[in-house]
Amino acid sequence: MDPFIIALLVGTGVVAGVIATIVGGAAVVVYPALIFTGISPQIAAVANLTALMPATMLAALADRSQLPPFNRAFVSLIFASIFGAGCGATLLLLTPERLFAVFVPVLLGFATLLFAYSERISRYLQARAAGRGRDIAFNVGSLKVLLPVSFYGGYFGAGVGILVLAVFSLATGGDYRSANVAKNFVSSLNGFAASVVFAMQGAIPWPQTLALMAGTLVGGLAGSHIARVIPRNVVRVLVVGVGAALTLAFARQYWF
Repeated sequence: MDPFIIALLVGTGVVAGVIATIVGGAAVVVYPALIFTGISPQIAAVANLTALMPATMLAALADRSQLPPFNRAFVSLIFASIFGAGCGATLLLLTPERLFAVFVPVLLGFATLLFAYSERISRYLQARAAGRGRDIAFNVGSLKVLLPVSFYGGYFGAGVGILVLAVFSLATGGDYRSANVAKNFVSSLNGFAASVVFAMQGAIPWPQTLALMAGTLVGGLAGSHIARVIPRNVVRVLVVGVGAALTLAFARQYWF
């Protein structure tokens, strides 16, 4: 792989890791960078899901004291979520490349809207969860919501962290820290399940994926410090702006 492409992907990974740590939305940056390297939109989605998985797991393990007890309800939720992600990953590989390219502007636009309204979503869910207590109490309702969310995560992944966090915010009574750790843990397992499906089919572009992965690990560590001095809303506005511009650009490329 060309040294310039390697440097581009590592640099993109660093930026993505920082964004993911501060506000979320790393895929909006990663996805177009992968397409720029010359791989198809479908394979870019594969590389994006695989590359971000280790950083998400490290984030969960770094604050593992906040993980919920591994009781029957939570374990059942984990397995159901992994199943959903695996099904989404399988469908991604079965989707014809031309058809997936048509979906790209819709999926990217959906992810951008999630980033734009994530604060409102969080406030709404916290208001609903107020008074339910701080103990994590996963139930059938959580399972019904998490399955389609995990399916989307295995299929495209952009913005799925916000959706998973929304589910767990209800389960934790609005306790952001516990919900975020549970989100990181389950999202990483979903990413692992999708990566296994991709690897078994030989679909992962390893040079691009490993370059990105190296950058995201560095960016995740740097982001934990940057988050202390930079306002989250500043990063959010930048991500939404980039996401909107890229959505329009991809719509022009694949629709017209």
